Amino acid sequence: MAGVTDTELQGMTQEERADALGMTTEQLTGRSLFVEFDPDAEARFTYPWAPEVDYNKRIEIDTDDLTTTEVNDRMRALMDEGYGTIVVKNPRGKHSLGVGVLSRLNLIFEGSLGYFAVGLIDGPNVRINGRVGWSCGENMMAGTVLVEKNAGSTFGAAIRGGDLVCRGSVGSRTGIDQKGGTIIVGGDTGALSGFMMQRGRMIVCGNAGKNLGDSMYDGTIYVGGEIKSLGVDAIKVDLTDLDRKWLTRKLTQYELMPDNGVEHFTKVVAGKQLWNYDNLEPTEKKLIL
Repeated sequence: MAGVTDTELQGMTQEERADALGMTTEQLTGRSLFVEFDPDAEARFTYPWAPEVDYNKRIEIDTDDLTTTEVNDRMRALMDEGYGTIVVKNPRGKHSLGVGVLSRLNLIFEGSLGYFAVGLIDGPNVRINGRVGWSCGENMMAGTVLVEKNAGSTFGAAIRGGDLVCRGSVGSRTGIDQKGGTIIVGGDTGALSGFMMQRGRMIVCGNAGKNLGDSMYDGTIYVGGEIKSLGVDAIKVDLTDLDRKWLTRKLTQYELMPDNGVEHFTKVVAGKQLWNYDNLEPTEKKLIL
């Protein structure tokens, strides 16, 4: 605001005031998506230090007397030895198991996990033969995660890629800040699912709670049951043939295809009324009028 007097501000338009105060208006309508990867590229999309593992080389870990850190360290050591299938026995609801796995791995948990399970992963295929607590698969980048029972709140928070699947029901705020990938829920989801969704797709075979898709910027949500209410700027649109084919393929892949098919699913997208905004809050605008 240096060099601008109150008198000068009074004679300016709203746009001129914003520029003078260093707060600009951003026009988002019509922007194209930035293509980050070339699907035809021949290079391997793996980390240079990722261990070479053999899926046929299998080992079990009994975690009864191990801490979370000891279990995760043991898993990484086994991967360095070339083990491609690791079965974790007796996890007993420990938190933060299987986090930060950034390479290929067939990871099986024989039991239930606590909070923040298998977060920050990039590539492994995970099966959890139980239930999970809050924030399973948070910031997941690639791979697959299949939860056989129920999951807690914030399932798939900020997920960026891969398939995150729960055969049962999940808590509230599923896929909050989702940036890509696919989240599939075989049962119901709670309130504020899809909140601030940016990219990706979400399938809920059962019912959805209040404020579904609130403030979503982009992405798609499919619901097979009832929707308690839609959130701000979330709207219903018609299914396309491409939607039906994709839903059929994905749900069949994970053995969650309903007996009555996919025609009954409701498609929810962003109304895009929030795409055009300026950075000034209403209270700030009043102060400089």
